[in-house]
Amino acid sequence: MSSYISQPLQQQSESSSLPSSSYSQLLPAEQVMQPQQFFDQLAPASERIARALADMHSGRPVLLMDDFDRENEVDLIVAAEKISQDSMARMIRDGSGIVCLCIPDTLADHMQLAPMVQDNQSRFSTAFTVSIEAKHGVSTGVSAADRVTTILAAINENAVADDLARPGHVFPLRAQSGGVLSRKGHTEGSVDLARLAGLKPAGVLCELMNPDGSMARGQQILDYALQHDLVILTIDELVQYRQQTGL
Repeated sequence: MSSYISQPLQQQSESSSLPSSSYSQLLPAEQVMQPQQFFDQLAPASERIARALADMHSGRPVLLMDDFDRENEVDLIVAAEKISQDSMARMIRDGSGIVCLCIPDTLADHMQLAPMVQDNQSRFSTAFTVSIEAKHGVSTGVSAADRVTTILAAINENAVADDLARPGHVFPLRAQSGGVLSRKGHTEGSVDLARLAGLKPAGVLCELMNPDGSMARGQQILDYALQHDLVILTIDELVQYRQQTGL
């Protein structure tokens, strides 16, 4: 299976005429990669979108990036109904450990998931609800297996609010109804990818980290994708795909 990384990174000289980005302020000089350099390493967007949807449907993780000038982060994304102990363990091991369940407002309302705070002051208004835990089938709730149990309990078609304890070790996020066409966030991207893959509109995400605890960016993302044979997709590419297809 192709890695969907097209070629090795060519070192950029100091005299490069590529435009600068606020991204360059976030990393030491030797780690800085300009956006065009990054995208030059990737296969065409149409190929990567097809691969991403196939991977979502099969339960493989997808690497979803936002803008270089927004959070400039890549998240490990898995369709919620396909989440497994192995993929959860990967998120805990290679990610921030803050595992989020992205769901539509309709499901959040049905499960009576109130906002985490009444006055959301986060930079991008990420819509955290109160954290959750399955009431049955878990021990402490923090293990990979327990978090999978909680997620599957929350999205079960017969689930009711009383199936979940509050607080817990899984963090639900409410996705805006228009998906990435309404808000260009990882939350909406996760739900859109699951829906476009023919699955329940619910995704699981966790920010990708480096082994030293810093955020993975630029070449670090490319290296991780190549090492684990994962496809990289951007939210902008997902927006364009939805606009072009009407999906």
